[in-house]
Amino acid sequence: MAHLLNVESARVVHGARTILDQVSLGLDDGMRIGVVGRNGDGKSTLLRVLAREQEPDTGRITHTRGVRLGLLHQSDEAGEATVRHLVLGDAPDHVWAADALARDVVGGLLGGLDAAEVGGLDAPLSRLSGGQRRRVALAALLARPHDVLLLDEPTNHLDVEGVAWLAAHLRSRWPAGRGALVVVTHDRWFLDAVCERTWEVHDGVVDSFEGGYAAYVLARAERSRIAAAGEERRQNLMRKELAWLRRGPPARTSKPRFRIDAATALIADEPPARDSLELARMATARLGKDVIDLEDVTVSVGSGETERVLLDGVTWRLAPGERVGLVGVNGAGKTTLLRVLLGQVRPSSGRVRRGKAVVTAMLSQDVRELDDVADLRVGEAVEKVRGTVRIGDRDVTAGQLLERLGFAKERIWTPVAGLSGGERRRVQLLRLLMGEPNVLLLDEPTNDLDTDTLAAIEDTLDSWPGTLVVVSHDRYLLERVTDHQVALLGDGALRDLPGGVEEYLELRSAATRSGSGNSGSSPVAGASPPDGTAQPDPADRRQARKDMSRIERQLSRLSGQEDKLHLRMAEQAGDHTALMALDAELRALHAERAALEEEWLLAAELAG
Repeated sequence: MAHLLNVESARVVHGARTILDQVSLGLDDGMRIGVVGRNGDGKSTLLRVLAREQEPDTGRITHTRGVRLGLLHQSDEAGEATVRHLVLGDAPDHVWAADALARDVVGGLLGGLDAAEVGGLDAPLSRLSGGQRRRVALAALLARPHDVLLLDEPTNHLDVEGVAWLAAHLRSRWPAGRGALVVVTHDRWFLDAVCERTWEVHDGVVDSFEGGYAAYVLARAERSRIAAAGEERRQNLMRKELAWLRRGPPARTSKPRFRIDAATALIADEPPARDSLELARMATARLGKDVIDLEDVTVSVGSGETERVLLDGVTWRLAPGERVGLVGVNGAGKTTLLRVLLGQVRPSSGRVRRGKAVVTAMLSQDVRELDDVADLRVGEAVEKVRGTVRIGDRDVTAGQLLERLGFAKERIWTPVAGLSGGERRRVQLLRLLMGEPNVLLLDEPTNDLDTDTLAAIEDTLDSWPGTLVVVSHDRYLLERVTDHQVALLGDGALRDLPGGVEEYLELRSAATRSGSGNSGSSPVAGASPPDGTAQPDPADRRQARKDMSRIERQLSRLSGQEDKLHLRMAEQAGDHTALMALDAELRALHAERAALEEEWLLAAELAG
């Protein structure tokens, strides 16, 4: 396995703060790395150092001769250059259309630019929105062959469908064992779907963990439990998330399955993330039986020839304590639907009924909402709404909520104007919660937030008694904080998704194959969609369960072999030749285990 780049004792200092402190890392062919850490801890700096776009203050960065490296920044270009020129250069249509890589990227990322008001591939970047320019920058990088891809928040501005496409593209982009990927992202589903190792950047160091996000959470919990018994709150939070991961779909726990016994022991006494029945009871006490009902609601935008129907005869009844995720194609009307629920948009026809006790609040995508309190300190801005709030069965002060959502004591005294985008987002949410709404609408709440902060927000929402509607492209968040999902597919109808986000992606894929922009599912109030898939017979299911048991025994055996290899590597720490040989054995074990885990997944799906 070829070595592609190396970092030796890199140190980066910004002002009086050390961002990276004597960091040493290596990147080999075939590695798929996810990078996590708190905002501002140096994730983007690490990528720039790896790419040699930023020289460390001390240390050395080396690249293998001839390695082709591409870096996606968080910023995007503007100007009069066209999408075609940036992504495809001067290649004529018949040339790039014959290139499978370019064709896949254009179809996967740039399909939304076909609208007449945008101009397709010949549109200048200046005509595009920030999100569209971000897609173009990603497409320009992916349309060219690279040995190493360094991606800084590539899922920003991608919808659920776009994130799924990107994950599939990166999994199949290189042959097995070839190419290297390092990706900074807060999208935890994406981390699990793509990455096989996780780097956590914190306090100037980079810790390496095997596996994607689920395995990383488990390993970090184990390390914290052993090394820092005093961090009781942090451990409780991670155990709670682990409990949800363990109870989730088989795919979420398949990658770290070799450690499933350790996870089961760690979370044996951990209750479910939330008590849905108790929360529903509390929500009913606060709301009554009536929340918000939409009855045959139609909403249109534009007029005449440009008129477009976003909601067409939609009937939807929100219940006390209901937690629902809303997904849909861009422009289908997700934010408009939230504004109808909020009372900010009046329908063209139909009726919106609200319970007498309903108090709504919406976390919008506009952080300028905090401009009125920009001169206040963080603690003052939150306490200005209310000093304490009741969450679950206890009163929580503004300071306690700030601490829960990751604000250190010194940051509580920082003026709101001096906060980062992620910190402003947290203050927005906290001010909403302090207002004690009983219907909370969240529009893309994960923007600018790191994985630790997302876990803390999810923990807070677990004990919040009210009706929750979440619009998000973050599949992990939707599955974590909501109990079911609905979709707007662009045809004006609101559709139930009994199969969750996976069903939505299947519907969109079917619509694309049929050449239609829309696809149908069951109405939100009614029956399940027809299922045309063949169901396995009982004999196949029994065989699949046998296969799962066999594979689990093999995984257990591999885990024992891996432990022995680690012991031998520790004993041979001073013998470089021996370590190289042992490392080769370890990689072979990892490859065998990955194949077994994929086999287990297929059997689990067949077993039902």
